[in-house]
Amino acid sequence: MVSGVKGQGGTGAAADSTHNAMSGVEALRQWHWEPQPKAQAVINELVEEFTSKNAWAKRLGERMMTETGTRLIDWIDHIQIPASRGLKKRLLEVGWKPAANVRFKIASAAVPANAEWYINELGMFPDLFLVDGETLRLGIKVEFVADFLAAHDLWEAPIVGEALGQMRIATVNKSKGYELLAVERHGWRGLTPPTFDAEKAARHQQHLEAFRRRRRHGDETACFAETNRLVDAAIAGIGRDWACDAFFAAERDYWMRRNRAAQVQYGRQQRLGLGWANHDHHTYRSSREHYTKLIALWEKLGMYCRERFYAGAEAQWGAQVVEHPVTGIITFNDVDMSPEELMGDFPHEGLKASREHLGTVGLWVGLHGEAVLSAGMHHLEAMFDWHALVEQLEKDGGVKTMAPFTTFPYLRQAFTEGEVWTVCEDRLKLLQSRKYITPQQAEVFRREGALGSHLENLERNDGFKGFNQQGVSDIINRTDPRKQSRSKAAAGGH
Repeated sequence: MVSGVKGQGGTGAAADSTHNAMSGVEALRQWHWEPQPKAQAVINELVEEFTSKNAWAKRLGERMMTETGTRLIDWIDHIQIPASRGLKKRLLEVGWKPAANVRFKIASAAVPANAEWYINELGMFPDLFLVDGETLRLGIKVEFVADFLAAHDLWEAPIVGEALGQMRIATVNKSKGYELLAVERHGWRGLTPPTFDAEKAARHQQHLEAFRRRRRHGDETACFAETNRLVDAAIAGIGRDWACDAFFAAERDYWMRRNRAAQVQYGRQQRLGLGWANHDHHTYRSSREHYTKLIALWEKLGMYCRERFYAGAEAQWGAQVVEHPVTGIITFNDVDMSPEELMGDFPHEGLKASREHLGTVGLWVGLHGEAVLSAGMHHLEAMFDWHALVEQLEKDGGVKTMAPFTTFPYLRQAFTEGEVWTVCEDRLKLLQSRKYITPQQAEVFRREGALGSHLENLERNDGFKGFNQQGVSDIINRTDPRKQSRSKAAAGGH
């Protein structure tokens, strides 16, 4: 279940940012995710039925597994279920709600009058639509419909939605009573594309190009200001949801140019015309100085703050998770911090810039720069069959995977071996002058470079939407006021 969400509200695409400002144990307990096996069983049954009746879809799922290390079930965008099947009661019992009743009202959507739209916020599940008729339709998400059709030589397949629009959908295969769809979305959630606006589409291309060419190097305060200016212009020109989609498309491109594992896997997925539509979350590393600017940028794009993390005393870093309700984009935002700072509203009130030493995240930023600026993302995490990807990446591209850092039945995570980047001499001199690194360490970085970015291999089961929360659970336990009081009393304090 997800607990403690009653304080979250919002209109349009996201909640009012004032609802995100929360501190103390309340903020740490606000989001709690659990596996949802009963809800997952509904999806499994529908997909199993579909692939048993539609041979083309079954073959596609087999190719996804053997050629990309991914599972068909992780690519599902939505399912259209005949209302005559009488599934509504079961859907409501396992977590789906009418779209009108979810926490964040989805303004960017279009649904026919004869379709009922259901969303499950308890986990990572596709939207379900109860529709007239007897046909079961399964929509899979792809980055670009035209790429998917070209990859499968489906030159006659009709596309609904204009090129360069916010949503396109194509009927890929029809088998009696079972239709497979390919769905492309850009800041639009619902069942049908919006009315096409050619001028707006042209503006989108201009803003996407501006994001791809934006200033990333030099004075960081000026770079943040320029980035905000570009985001403001995009929101004014094409709307917040489409601007968010465009921004992260540019971010993935920048990261991929600097990460060979990403290039190998993207190429494998593009051979089936899928692109990065299986992305799970984008991870950014930030200095303490600029952390509030990073979170403010995400909130400007319509994202809301979810759970927080503390990695432990040895790692000395924490994170704020942020999500966009329309695009589904999630960012994991890392920063050096102490356990005490986790209890405050650090995403909005900020962190004291200066520290005597740098933790894991701070040193990475010191060596490479802000992830949202010069460095690019630390990693993109996408959804895979974990074991299949490990084997295939090493066999097909010589890309090795590190030992997993999460091995739950419902969540498995591991990085590919890190990409080593050259470190700028000016950064080494600055770190050494501030005594964050020794002359010997500087020489090693100068000679050998430093770990830069990864691709993360993630497998989710039973719709589990969260992450490994051991660190958060530990800090909640250790900062319980009752335990502090007992400790003081035992020591004679007051």
